[in-house]
Amino acid sequence: MKSFDVAIIGAGIIGASAAFELAGNKLRVVVLDRQQPGQEASWAAAGMLSPAPDSPHDDALVPLGRESLKLYPDFIAAIEQESGCSTVYTREGAIEIFSTPREESERDSRVASCRRLGIAAEALPMEAARTWESAIGPAGHAAWLPEEGTVEPRLLMNAVVAAARNGGVEFRGNCEVTGIVIDRERCVGVLAGGERIAADHVVVAAGPFSSQIGAANEPIARYAPTRPVRGQMLALRPDGVRLRRVLRSERGYLVPRRDGRIIAGSTSEEAGFEKRVTAGGMRRILDNALELVPGLADAEIVETWSGLRPGTPDDLPILGPTDIEGLIIATGHYRNGILLAAVTSKLVGEWVTTGRTSFDAQAFSPVRFCDRKSKVQHAT
Repeated sequence: MKSFDVAIIGAGIIGASAAFELAGNKLRVVVLDRQQPGQEASWAAAGMLSPAPDSPHDDALVPLGRESLKLYPDFIAAIEQESGCSTVYTREGAIEIFSTPREESERDSRVASCRRLGIAAEALPMEAARTWESAIGPAGHAAWLPEEGTVEPRLLMNAVVAAARNGGVEFRGNCEVTGIVIDRERCVGVLAGGERIAADHVVVAAGPFSSQIGAANEPIARYAPTRPVRGQMLALRPDGVRLRRVLRSERGYLVPRRDGRIIAGSTSEEAGFEKRVTAGGMRRILDNALELVPGLADAEIVETWSGLRPGTPDDLPILGPTDIEGLIIATGHYRNGILLAAVTSKLVGEWVTTGRTSFDAQAFSPVRFCDRKSKVQHAT
């Protein structure tokens, strides 16, 4: 029976980034996935790096998002250096467009809310917005969020896996975890591919599949009640339309790529594990894209796809140790897996190596779904 310091279940951006971080601490790490690394939500993401909340319900997530955005330059630099691969990371900011009957007051409210949460934001005259992005449509008001960035998720995923492998991490694709092994209330490994793999720590980072791991008497679903939330996307290749910055409204977004493509998204659908593209989903995305940038009407649709985001009962990530020693959860990032990879990998590294964290993540503890109290300690 082969043994490791850490076994990570799930080879998406969260699991692979945590593996890279742990390998940097000279730990022996194996990452196990039901398919090849990075083929689920990480592969399907748009790559926006935005800590701004989608709604007031998301305010609790903002400090974690801001912390991760702060960590991102060093996170990317380390990955690119170790892998030798570019992730096309940029910090060009984002423009939010408001085109409702109460557009000015909604814009002002959005700016005030972002500032209250410590996010840089300001009202942007449409004349200035169109000076920066001449393709913007006739919408009435705009806000500017200068600190936001983007990364190309598929390139990032490839780079993280390469960096982790170069650091000694073992990846096992097409190796589904069927259970975890508990001995005297301590997690001591996993069952995967018909084999028992011993590990001092097990990190569950399997996205929407986290809740399905193991038999009914095993605790994963109790700590990680994740569910799939389908998001549909498409890629456009316009002729004569160029964007430099992210454009978005309450109905969707456009994310430019360096090669001239524009990524348009997205839907948010409770469709179970059915991962497909629908006519209705594409219509909603295209309607919003053409409202933001009418010149995209003649753009070629070069790719369509969908992914399954990991949702949770309170729409917040599930991060931290459980009350089973050695078992750590890092899942449920919903729309924010790419953004939160930097801070999550750092937190997992700290939980494994010291049992304490430099950022108070108690609000995201997996034991919030249980009756038991958390035993994890946090720095003050």
